[in-house]
Amino acid sequence: IIKNQENNYVANLIPVILENEQLYAIIINNVKYVENLEMSIRTQNQQRGLTAKTFFGDIICKDEKTERIVEIAKKYAKSNSTVVIYGESGTGKEVFASSIHNGSLRSDGPFVAINCASFNENLIESELFGYEKGAFTGALNIGKKGLFEIAHHGTLFLDEIGELPLNLQAKLLRVIQEREIIRIGGNKVIPVDVRIISATNKNLKHMVKEKLFREDLYYRLALLEIEIPPLRQRPNDIIPLFIAFLSEIAEQENKSIYWDDSAVFNTLLHYGWPGNIRELKNFAERIVILTDKNKIEENFIKEMISQKYD
Repeated sequence: IIKNQENNYVANLIPVILENEQLYAIIINNVKYVENLEMSIRTQNQQRGLTAKTFFGDIICKDEKTERIVEIAKKYAKSNSTVVIYGESGTGKEVFASSIHNGSLRSDGPFVAINCASFNENLIESELFGYEKGAFTGALNIGKKGLFEIAHHGTLFLDEIGELPLNLQAKLLRVIQEREIIRIGGNKVIPVDVRIISATNKNLKHMVKEKLFREDLYYRLALLEIEIPPLRQRPNDIIPLFIAFLSEIAEQENKSIYWDDSAVFNTLLHYGWPGNIRELKNFAERIVILTDKNKIEENFIKEMISQKYD
C-alpha cells in the first residue's frame, strides 16, 4: 500500500521472464478500485445465495415473550460480538441469526451457514478452513476456500455448535482469538474478519461441566445469548403464525381459501407442538392440500389435529 498525499494506492509486483531475463511488472491501482472489486465480490456472494433471507420485520410475534426477545436481538445486531442462540429444534434459530445479520453493519457482507451436525469430523474441518490442492485424497486440484474465507466481512452461522468435535473446538477458538486461519495442507496465514453466531438445542453450560465442550470456547462464543422459548410457551404466536403460513402456502398451491374468524383455529392452542414452528408450518401445508373446500371450518381443523394425538 502506497500513500501519496490524500490518495492511497495498492502496488502489485509481478515477476516476468522475457527472453531469459528476469524482469518485473508493477501494477498500481487506486484503493477505490480495490474497494469496487470487493463490492463486486459481495454482489457475487448474493448471486450465489450467501445472503440472509429474513429481517426482524419478517418475524411474526404477538406473544410478549417473543416481542421481548426480538428487542434484545435488535440490540445485539448493533454489536460485533459473538452470539449464541438457544432453542429447541424448529423454534426459528436461523431466522433470528439471519435477522441479526441483516440488522448489523455487516449486512452488505455474506451470510454463510453450516450445520455442524451434518458433516463428519474431517469434512467439517475442510468446510470451515478450506484446503490447498492435493491436501488429501479427493481434494480439488485447485484447492478450496473455507467458509471462514467466504464469510470475510460478514457473518458465519454455526448451527448445532454443540455437535462440534473437541479437537475442532480448539481450532475454532484459535480463529476467534487470532482472526486468522490456515488451510488444511497449507502454511500461509489468511486473516479473516468474521462475526460468529452460533445456535444449539443443547445446554452448553452442562456440556462444559461434563467436559464435552471447551470452557474457553464457550465464553468466547457466548458473549451475548438469546434463548427462544418453544412454541407451547408462547401460545399467542401460534394462530398468527398459522394464518401467515396458510396464506403463504395457499398462494404457492394456487388455492383460494378463507375462514369466518380466527377463532376456528383455537383447537391449535390445545396441542403441544413438539416440532415447534416447523411442525406448525407443515400442518398448515397439510390443511391447504387436503381441504376440499375454499372455506376452512373449525371441525376440519379439529379432525386434522386429532390425528396428531393418535
